[in-house]
Amino acid sequence: MKSDVDWMPVALVPVLALLVLPFVGSPSTWVTLTVAGLAMGMIIFIIASGLTLVFGLMDVLNFGHGVFIALGAFVATSVLGAMGDWTGSDSLVRNLLAVLPAMLAAMLVAGAIGLAFERFIVRPVYGNHLKQILITMGGMIIGEELIKVIWGPQQIPLPLPVGMQGTLLLGDAAVEKYRLIAVVVGIAVFALLLWTLTRTKLGLLIRAGVQDREMVEALGYRIHLLFIGVFVAGSALAGLGGVMWGLYQQNVVPQMGAHVNVLIFIVLIIGGLGSTTGALVGALLVGLMANYTGFLVPKMALFSNILLMMAILLWRPQGVYALSR
Repeated sequence: MKSDVDWMPVALVPVLALLVLPFVGSPSTWVTLTVAGLAMGMIIFIIASGLTLVFGLMDVLNFGHGVFIALGAFVATSVLGAMGDWTGSDSLVRNLLAVLPAMLAAMLVAGAIGLAFERFIVRPVYGNHLKQILITMGGMIIGEELIKVIWGPQQIPLPLPVGMQGTLLLGDAAVEKYRLIAVVVGIAVFALLLWTLTRTKLGLLIRAGVQDREMVEALGYRIHLLFIGVFVAGSALAGLGGVMWGLYQQNVVPQMGAHVNVLIFIVLIIGGLGSTTGALVGALLVGLMANYTGFLVPKMALFSNILLMMAILLWRPQGVYALSR
């Protein structure tokens, strides 16, 4: 983490939004697209933040991250399905009281599976990136098959609670309620991560352990337990992101984690591998680009984020916030 923030990459987000405004034409349509892009970006950030922690602090390339996303989404589907009286209410408060336990359950289950994943799959290949990629991809395939055994291979609907459906008017622009909720949740996750890593003793120990593990252990701290905690926290964040993404798509499938993995790694590469602030900037740029191109040039939507990544890397080959070790 850098103590002095370089604000130039952060400025890319409003610059991109303002550059697109003349092409969209209608200010109300632009506001709708921009809020939708920010919401999508925040959800991607929540998903990517877990992987950012794991790579940035543990130097582990976990290509099995997608299984925790799918697992979180399916756990939430089961929890919400059992709370029909709450999700079917017009009251936003009752809806939130249903969604929050679903999120908590998803994070707990994903974190618990992440603990086993670290112990039996990741720990034997610490320090070897090639083996990490191969074995974690295998772990994700196994995880997807286990999800099919429990919940079945078919797509399962995950409708938004009634109180979260519909739109709000911001002037002449219509903005979906859930997208605003996603932005708030994303900001809260980013603030909590940044505070933990930069303002607490736990964050200091973790970052010190990355820089000089032997010195931290010589001071009497069990750094391997801290790193296990980081992996569990990253898995739990993936579970939370899976809930948010499932509600965003309003359905879940066992392969959803693998589908999102491409966006996650684009975000991490743009942001600078391991940087939390960079992951936020990258996710917002990806979300905005996907929504703008989907509206202006639909045929380019699938390639727009790859082009964005190429442009960023031509400017800063290490990503917008390269993590120093």
